[in-house]
Amino acid sequence: MTNMLIVLNKDENSISFIDADSGVTEAKLPVDVNPHEIDVTRDGKTSFVTNSGGNTVSIIDNTGPTEIDRISHPLFHFPHGIGLSADESELFIAATRSNRVFVFDVPSREPKEVIETYQKSTHMIYFDVNKERIFIPNIGSDNITILDARDRSLITHLPVGRGPEGAGVHPDGEVLYVANQHDNNLFIIELDTMEVIFDRKLGTLPIRVAFSPDGDYVFIPNRESNDLSIVDARRPWEIKRIPTGVWPGGTVFSPAGDRAFVANNKTNDVSVIDVEGLKEVGRYEAGIHPDGMAFAMVPGKGE
Repeated sequence: MTNMLIVLNKDENSISFIDADSGVTEAKLPVDVNPHEIDVTRDGKTSFVTNSGGNTVSIIDNTGPTEIDRISHPLFHFPHGIGLSADESELFIAATRSNRVFVFDVPSREPKEVIETYQKSTHMIYFDVNKERIFIPNIGSDNITILDARDRSLITHLPVGRGPEGAGVHPDGEVLYVANQHDNNLFIIELDTMEVIFDRKLGTLPIRVAFSPDGDYVFIPNRESNDLSIVDARRPWEIKRIPTGVWPGGTVFSPAGDRAFVANNKTNDVSVIDVEGLKEVGRYEAGIHPDGMAFAMVPGKGE
């Protein structure tokens, strides 16, 4: 098994496979135009990547790595957010310019359902802890569509701040964090009541929300202030802000929670964050305009 950072290089139409321990790029794989977001199967063998500019989704064998298939839909129009269902039999894709959510059957790779949100700029796919609900930020409507993941019924369109994009349910399952990029703040919403219980100011244009595996920290990259907000989730309060490269975006933790990684879009590298010391300890070189990213334990061929 290799601890692998799988990094999407948007302006190079490629994926970098970077050894997370050494920083060495083990492989670089060409894909379709403008790869944006990624989800990986639990066994680390397969990735699903939205190619927003090409209106396709690449299916990647990480052990090669090789692109084994490419799927599309005539109504995609900038597919962006992506996520696998709890049993990994279904793939959910949010298309920003058609304001729809697509459900694909993973084994057959055929579309099963197309859901219209009737909102503006339907952009990302997030799940709750047990993957029973789907949270879909609509940047242009200043809300989050919440669907039942099993029957796809609408639960609500939850009003939030201006320009929501980054979001996530805390590992305790009780609260939803939403980064409102045009208000430069963080909403913490109690899921039982759907009420905002905390509102915290951040840096400029907060773009993602990443939780440490133990739930102690929330890391939020601020794209235009070129830094990373560290929120103590137990208070909750911003306790530190770490400089990164230019235009930080995709942020992931290692499974052990000792390190975090932040893709810096305009310096073409990845910041390595020591979680115990809450500081940047290095950079890994990536491709041109890295953004979406995943941490995966990838088996070798034959494993």
